[in-house]
Amino acid sequence: MAVMTPSLNLSADEVLTTTRSVRKRLDLERPVPREILMECLQIALQAPTGSNSQGWQWVFVDDPGKKKALADIYRTAATPYLDMEKPTTGDIRDEQRPRVTSSAKYLNEHMHEVPVMLIPCISGRADNLPSGRSASFWGSLLPAAWSFMLALRSRGLGSAWTTLHLVGDGEKRAAEVLGIPFEEYSQGGLFPIAYTKGTDFRPARRLPAEQLTHWNAW
Repeated sequence: MAVMTPSLNLSADEVLTTTRSVRKRLDLERPVPREILMECLQIALQAPTGSNSQGWQWVFVDDPGKKKALADIYRTAATPYLDMEKPTTGDIRDEQRPRVTSSAKYLNEHMHEVPVMLIPCISGRADNLPSGRSASFWGSLLPAAWSFMLALRSRGLGSAWTTLHLVGDGEKRAAEVLGIPFEEYSQGGLFPIAYTKGTDFRPARRLPAEQLTHWNAW
């Protein structure tokens, strides 16, 4: 498969620490070739999956009508959620919240304009699974989805992992739009995909690892 976008020549550490949730910096005007998405997906499929089940399916959407339908489903939950007052944490997350909320509201307004959407799916339903099986279930999909985002980043594209379209009956409505067999497959998110406006992303401010680490006991 021909490479359509040259690599940014980032180290593994740079890709891991600068792959951001991109919203305002998604280029809504520039088309995204299918070949690039398939190249990124081929890389993502090397991710681990429980019992080597590989029970995933990947639904890309570039049809304008279906993108609008999915965006409308997303907004049903996203709009009231983004307008809610969030609890404070007393640390750097409080400082970041206004910027993150503004970015999320921008995506909510423009979701239908993104060049491509992706819904990753995994075989089975997670409803009412015990914690151990639930961890195994999602652990067979989420590493590949994250690998896909890393592959996008290394090629000058970006995305954001959103899940609000899954709230209420949203997942079922999305399944109806796309013909996903609802009783057989669970959706893991809705990923807007586009080239990014610039590629100069930096590590985010996070809580220090020392505050989050436990050795041998909590």
